Amino acid sequence: MPGRASYPVAIATRNLLHDRVRLAITLVGIAFSVVLILIQVGVYLGMMANTASIIEHADGDIWITARNNRNFDFSLPFPEYRENKAKAVQGVAWVKKLILVWSLMKLKEGGSENVEVVGFDPDSGLGGPWEMVAGEIREVKYHRGVIVDESSFSKLGEMRIGDDREILGLRVRVVGICRGAKRITTAPILFASYKTAQQLNPRAEERTVFLVVGVAPGEDTAAVRDRLRRVMSLEDVYTAGEFSWLTMKYWTLNTGMGVGFGFTILMGIIVGTVIVSQTIYSATIEHLREFGTLKALGAANRTVYGIIVRQALLSGLLGFGIGVAINALVATLYQRTGLLIVQPWQLFVTDFALTLAICVTASLISVRRAMQVDPMEVFRA
Repeated sequence: MPGRASYPVAIATRNLLHDRVRLAITLVGIAFSVVLILIQVGVYLGMMANTASIIEHADGDIWITARNNRNFDFSLPFPEYRENKAKAVQGVAWVKKLILVWSLMKLKEGGSENVEVVGFDPDSGLGGPWEMVAGEIREVKYHRGVIVDESSFSKLGEMRIGDDREILGLRVRVVGICRGAKRITTAPILFASYKTAQQLNPRAEERTVFLVVGVAPGEDTAAVRDRLRRVMSLEDVYTAGEFSWLTMKYWTLNTGMGVGFGFTILMGIIVGTVIVSQTIYSATIEHLREFGTLKALGAANRTVYGIIVRQALLSGLLGFGIGVAINALVATLYQRTGLLIVQPWQLFVTDFALTLAICVTASLISVRRAMQVDPMEVFRA
């Protein structure tokens, strides 16, 4: 009978709507858990995207770095003549030097600020900015030019093309403004020609920090990496994917960032589980007589079980919808501050499944109490 199959849903819905205050508390708890997980994971993924953004935007297959280097931002330099050994390896199509140096920029209003300077080859553009707001990349070849990421304005002050600034006593000229190169270190980032970047740090003379390698067509990247490892015995050699992963792993595990985000996400799961458990349990206790009546009328235990689980699933669906709506608002406000938040569709699917799992798990606590109801108690009352 169609009506027999659907009546647990009707009872579950009626039980939920019977106490609107309790339903509101349940939905707030679930929505809080959903928002906390979506925002925290989104912010974490945004930070990880920042750590590896230059590696992933550079059109290189293999990266060569100093020995035991574990991330992009704090890499040690090594002699740039080592480039010639890499070029001689079978399967290597080209090799480009890329340097990253730390320096001090004098601020217009006084004081100074640490800056991260990426020196790249302006003719190929490899390792340079990937989204220009104003100016041309090739202009860094002239007037000791630098391209400033617009996220740096909050620390360096507003800049326009043609502005002159001073780094370690050397005058540099702003020739471009770019977007999307924000670093996890929070230091302002500048792009310059390879030679200019070397000039902006006295210890970088005749030294490079990375060699970016392109693999010849038809060659296997892993095989070329292994050949390079045998030749470049003083450096570490990674595929672009390996170096990107190594950098994200460093920031996640070596800085405590992963523990911090993981703890916050765990708190969201615990809070959601506790609130849903309490509200569904109290709702079950309140309706024990109704469940007893159903069992006295011949309803199987699985029918009662189905009503309670459906209550939890309905709560989960409503709470998740509210949480996603709040998340959209929070994520928009967060991005307006210039920070990156990454929320792929897989995150929403995972959070949805997790939310339903929390609700079903919470409902199991109250199911046990409902199963213990003696149908005869209904008639003794």
